[in-house]
Amino acid sequence: MGIHKFFMSMNDLERIIRCPGRFKFEEHNVAAHSWKVSQYAMFFATIEENNGIIINWKSLYEKTINHDFAEIFIGDIKTPVKHASPELKQMLTHVEEKMMEKFILNEIPKEFQPVFFERMKEGKDATVEGRLLELADKLDQVYEAFAELQRGNTDAEFLKMYETALRKILQIQLPKSVSYFKEVMLQDIMAEESVIDVKSITLKILVE
Repeated sequence: MGIHKFFMSMNDLERIIRCPGRFKFEEHNVAAHSWKVSQYAMFFATIEENNGIIINWKSLYEKTINHDFAEIFIGDIKTPVKHASPELKQMLTHVEEKMMEKFILNEIPKEFQPVFFERMKEGKDATVEGRLLELADKLDQVYEAFAELQRGNTDAEFLKMYETALRKILQIQLPKSVSYFKEVMLQDIMAEESVIDVKSITLKILVE
């Protein structure tokens, strides 16, 4: 038992490709995704803090950096599969939690286990930090899908990913962050040249 095993597992996250089994112009791995999510969350947390919201920065960074660590056990399961039914989502979450628990007990030195149990639990919750994680996670889906649509990838999976993630972001209870996303970032996305008409798709969702 030793922290060495935990550090070595970082390499596994680099080898897990997101949205497996689909043609992509650009591959993304889970390790890079986690880093990007932490950057997005940091930016939107700054917006929230500038508008008077108290941010627990330690909690935010722990949630974002670790939110997909359990994928070293089961890989990146496609979103349509993962959310096919509430029962399946619950089962997959249970499997991830149990495997994470076993990993911590077997590989993390005993004196650090309480900290790791706290850090590795599900981060998407009702706290401000949990909602920021949800926004940041969905934002990376928006950007990954947009990059494919922009290049002309006609795989329907990426159109669905873009639409689903965009709708989810617009519903997150972070008014200042969501407003900035809509009024600034989405305008920049729609202004980009794109083989597939992302602007029309986006405007349609905005008026729903």
